[in-house]
Amino acid sequence: MLRSVQVRTVLVVPESPLHHLHWRGELALSLDCFICERIDRTTAFVQGAERAVCSGARGTGEHYTAARISVFDQTTERDRTTLRAIVDYWWSPFHDAIRVQPAHSLTHTPWVRHHLGYYCQQQEQAGEFSIQTNVLRPQSIDCQHCSTPIAQSHEPPELRLLT
Repeated sequence: MLRSVQVRTVLVVPESPLHHLHWRGELALSLDCFICERIDRTTAFVQGAERAVCSGARGTGEHYTAARISVFDQTTERDRTTLRAIVDYWWSPFHDAIRVQPAHSLTHTPWVRHHLGYYCQQQEQAGEFSIQTNVLRPQSIDCQHCSTPIAQSHEPPELRLLT
């Protein structure tokens, strides 16, 4: 079955952005993988790639999986930047024999990480950071070159199963 999940991340940004905040085209998401038949696998996505990479089962390593980023947009309002991605992936029911649990189309413990970048005009250098679901909030992100605040995360990324 083809499934789609929307990932939405909202960041509070300074009103006069000096760091050109942008999405780096990478996303990590926990999914139940029907290929290796394991639940809660970290799946890595790159914008434009036709398939994603599942972290796989212990001992077997990574493998490709039928998943991709189908839509991405970034909107910036006065003091907020919203990142939204829609991920399409194939899923089939299975039973994880190691954890003795059934799989779900959106794993029971969904987790996501958005990779972001910026350009420090003051130091003329690029930097990067990530926002993920399992960190304490509020989370403040400062420029690694000039220590200026770049963004704040007040709420974890939101995941919503669409189909």
